[in-house]
Parts: sequence; C-alpha cells; structure tokens
Amino acid sequence: MKHFLRMFVQVCLYFYCKCLWRCLKFVVRKLTGQCELQRICYNTKPGAARTMKIEASLKGSKSKRLQTSVSVHPDAIEKTIDDIMELKRINPDINPQLGVSLQACLLQIVGYRNLIAEVEKLRREMYDSENPQHEEMLLKLWKCLKPNSPLKARISKQWCEIGFQGDDPKTDFRGMGLLGLYNLVYFAEWDTEIAQQVLSDSLQPKYREVTKKEPSQFSKAEWEKKKLDKAIGYSFAIVGINITDLAYNLLVSGALKTHFYNVAPEAPTLTHFQQTFCYLMHEFHKFWIEEDPLDIMEFNRVREKFHKRLLKQLQNPEMALCPHFAASESLINM
Repeated sequence: MKHFLRMFVQVCLYFYCKCLWRCLKFVVRKLTGQCELQRICYNTKPGAARTMKIEASLKGSKSKRLQTSVSVHPDAIEKTIDDIMELKRINPDINPQLGVSLQACLLQIVGYRNLIAEVEKLRREMYDSENPQHEEMLLKLWKCLKPNSPLKARISKQWCEIGFQGDDPKTDFRGMGLLGLYNLVYFAEWDTEIAQQVLSDSLQPKYREVTKKEPSQFSKAEWEKKKLDKAIGYSFAIVGINITDLAYNLLVSGALKTHFYNVAPEAPTLTHFQQTFCYLMHEFHKFWIEEDPLDIMEFNRVREKFHKRLLKQLQNPEMALCPHFAASESLINM
C-alpha cells in the first residue's frame, strides 16, 4: 500500500510540475513576446549550451511536429525550420537570425544522431581476412607504426610488437569490429609521430628516480616490478581498441554532445570522432603514467578513473576537449 501511495504521489507531482512548467512558459511568452526557442537563441551564445537547450525544448514540446524535428533527414532541415517558424507564428522577415540559429542547432542535433548510426555500423561490421580492403588497412597500420621493420608474414608473432595478443590481429577486433581498426589506422596515419611515441613508451619502460621511503611500501617482488618505470608497459593495439570502446560509449550515452556541439559548427562527422579518439589515446597514455599502476592488471581501475574524469569535464556546457597535437588542431579552429 505504501509503495502504491508513493507511486501515486510521484505521478501527481510529475503532472503538476509539467502543467506548472507549461503555464510558466505561456506567461513568459505573453510577457516577452517570444517563444522558448526565440529566448534560447537570443539569450544563449552558440555552442553546446544553446544546442542542448534547443534539443531539450523540441523533444519536450507537446507538438509532435516539433518532437520529430530532431530526427529528420539532413536534406529536410530547411523545410523543418520553415514548419517550426509557421507553427510558432514567427515572421522570418522580422526574425531572420532565428532561422539561421535554429538551422545550425538542428544540423548538429541531426548530425550527432547520424554519427551514432555510422559509428554503430562500423562497430557491427566484423573484420574479414578475405576482404582486400580490410587487409589493406591492417597492413597500413603496421607500416605507419613500424616503417623500418617490414612485416615478414601476414600471420606472424610480429603483431605482438604493436600490441596485438597473437599472431593474427583479426581475433582482437571482435569487440569493436572495424571501428577499432579505423581508429587505430587514423591515429597512426595522421598523428604518426605521437602514435609511434606512445607505442614506444608502451614497449620500453624507463627507469625513474625513487624516494627512500618507496621501497618499504612494497614487498620485494612488487618492488622489482615497480622500480622499473613510472609508465609500466601495456599492449598498444589492445588499449586502442579499449579506448575505442570508451569513446563509443561516450558518444552513444550523449556525453560527447558537449564536445561536438562546441567544436563542429555544423554536423559532427566520423572524422571528428576519430580526432577525439586520437585525443583520448594521447590523454589516456599521460593519465596511465600519472597513475603509476603496479601492472597491467590495474588497467580496468585506471580506465574507469579516466572515464569518470572525462564525464566530469563534459558536464561543463562550455567544454571542448582541447588536444595538443596535429590531428586535432582543426578542432580548435573550427
């Protein structure tokens, strides 16, 4: 009975707040002479803050036409803007900037949905060793990362040198499909110097200075492992596929809207996603070094902590992930 009453009260509160909010919107429109969409566009600067408010307003509208406007085809956006202006009884000649602002927001909103679909399609497509294009991309990854070390055979233990688990990398792409390969190749091809440096660091631990107190904090066996390096090695390719999974989840959950709506003036594309992956790989590598894990068994802990830090950063509506290397310079300048 208590559970039923609690549910009943919650439902009543929901409808009360919903009705109250709509009444408030009606009053504000009468006082200002502007609908909610106008107030958002005129009072909020371009970027994630504006686009996310427009998206919430359209989705929360009682009009089905407005609700469905966030999922139209990109070619139908101009017609959708005209419909919105007509529905809201806004004269486009008197409010020319409103149409421009709404179009920019809808391009981002619709583009983000389409990007999710494109990324999901790549994730679902499995690596096929019988497909020449797949094989060509895999070999390109090797050439970009190890230009001075020819691959002796397609099936080879050499693949372990760039962080794959066995002698045939195709088995490592099962979780993320072609998306993992696309991201790794993009990183290796467009940020070659950084990618090669991250790979080198992951393979070649460096000695570091230690304090007198540090050895006493660990057992002898732990210290023998620990004293080698501040950046204990990890499998470059496997971590790249794992970071692809992290980027994919940030995208699908909507967390990356803040970033993309701030850096893509129109529709975010697969290139934006791949540039973001490059940034995440670079940042995760630095974060791994800072965390100073005992061994690779701490990977999940470090990854989860890194994930939480990103989520916190992306809660800021003005946040744009700020990369410091070549492939992502265009993000800052867009």
